Amino acid sequence: MKEQDYIRDIAEIRSMMERSSKFLSFSGWAGILAGIYALSGTYIAYAFFQFNPHKIIYNPLELLGLIKVVSLAIAILILTIGTAIYLSRRKAEKRSESLWNPTAKRLVISMAVPLVTGGLLILILIAQGLIGLIAPFTLIFYGLALYNASRYTFKDLKTLGLIEIGLGILGSYYIEYGLALWAIGFGLMHIIYGIYLHYKYER
Repeated sequence: MKEQDYIRDIAEIRSMMERSSKFLSFSGWAGILAGIYALSGTYIAYAFFQFNPHKIIYNPLELLGLIKVVSLAIAILILTIGTAIYLSRRKAEKRSESLWNPTAKRLVISMAVPLVTGGLLILILIAQGLIGLIAPFTLIFYGLALYNASRYTFKDLKTLGLIEIGLGILGSYYIEYGLALWAIGFGLMHIIYGIYLHYKYER
């Protein structure tokens, strides 16, 4: 057997091991579309619902449109998850792989802990009128989820996670810029990383 054959075999074995230990069906387009959804939602919340907290504590009567904002956020979340599942399934089918496998399960569990914790904390913040901390805290816990997820998928998500955490911490101090930083984290950064992942792994 020629040396080139050995090299090719080693490359194939390495590729098989990586597919078995990493979830590689994430689509860059899912990130791009998620960013577009987030930017659109930010515009609607700001322009139509006048949602732009500039202090931490609010009386619920001061933000009558909060229910609309929460409903909008839930709609964006559902749309984002649905898009990610659809595009990831298509990518997995092209690779002749199963979308739901042991690695995918570990990925979901690693993300679920910080996301569920963050979601419960957000509900507490809303109940206590601490509206100004909602946007930065969603960035922080989402960043933690991405950081955990990077162990089971693209390592590039670790950097994105740290950026999200940094934006969240910044927004926790500069409350008046919380919505803008949220738009950067969930909107602009998703688009940038979506394009990056698409050109690096999908072309």
